[in-house]
Amino acid sequence: MRGRREKEALFEAIALVGKAFASPRRLELLDLLAQAPRKVEELARVSGQSTANTSQHLQALHAAGMVTRAREGTSVRYSLAGEEALSLWLALRDASVSQLAEVERAARDYLGDEVDAINRDELRARLREGDVVLVDVRPAEEFDAGHIEGARSIPIDELEERLAELPADREVVAYCRGPFCAYAHDAVRRLRAGGRHARRLEDGWPEWQLTQKSHRAV
Repeated sequence: MRGRREKEALFEAIALVGKAFASPRRLELLDLLAQAPRKVEELARVSGQSTANTSQHLQALHAAGMVTRAREGTSVRYSLAGEEALSLWLALRDASVSQLAEVERAARDYLGDEVDAINRDELRARLREGDVVLVDVRPAEEFDAGHIEGARSIPIDELEERLAELPADREVVAYCRGPFCAYAHDAVRRLRAGGRHARRLEDGWPEWQLTQKSHRAV
């Protein structure tokens, strides 16, 4: 059996992941990459950071094995490093909600008043019955990278002008990036103001993606 030095080296290596999670900016980048691979410049624009700072945060995430990267000409495109990285990010996010009241308060302040929600199991059943319209209100490039089967892409900024595309006699379910994504909350409010019966999916595309794979494996 090895000594103390080797044990410390082991835990230091494991701590690289924890250190990668120690920045709210990096967590936001993980949340964005859970939707679609993106170039550094795109991530900088969407997250409101400089390209240099974004690149530094991505390098830390890459060193921790949370993201992969591929060069495309003069740019670098980053992706989440598979299902384990996605599951780890979602577990951290969900644990923060259950363990820290500050997270719940901050979410309320950001999202505003709660709107009616539907869970994944009920939505699957309703989709099989064909009595619900599912709308993906994320940006089009995120929809193109992956979406729930049967969903329509209507980005939140286009929702009001495309309201006539949605039948008035069926419930509309809006979904976006996850439980902390304001797009779906905003969509439900706009849809109801437009006379539609609407709810949001209680989480989003990343969670659906993981659970769909587990459903197929059963």
